[in-house]
Amino acid sequence: MALPEPKPGLVIRYDYLWSHEAAAGRDQGKERPACLVAASDSSLRPKFVVILPITHAPADDDTVGIEIPAKVKEALGLDEAPSWVIVSEYNVDEWPNGGLAPLPGRPDVFSYGFIPPRLFAKVKEKFLELSGQRQSSGVRR
Repeated sequence: MALPEPKPGLVIRYDYLWSHEAAAGRDQGKERPACLVAASDSSLRPKFVVILPITHAPADDDTVGIEIPAKVKEALGLDEAPSWVIVSEYNVDEWPNGGLAPLPGRPDVFSYGFIPPRLFAKVKEKFLELSGQRQSSGVRR
């Protein structure tokens, strides 16, 4: 089992915990695709990552999301249903962590690949904008 190097733009399978779930006292979420938006310096121990959820639910009044184009979803091996990277909330976790999960049907594979640079730049820019305005919520795992 070789874990991928945590680099921004990497899409992993992760037990994502939404902020409303954490507020209700839960400590586990649902395994889903998720995007690393930031990782601490590789020389630091422990290493930390910031993880954004990917969901089929479009953004609403409480969330902000960036839609993933169908071609990108296909290249990553995600399903055909529309999906969004939610940039208005995040998990902070150590790397590696207990929330990492293998891809369905692929017990030794933990990542789908990388979001293309131009799309990742949009995701990162909006995430940083919302964080700077304190319009995002995070869960420290």
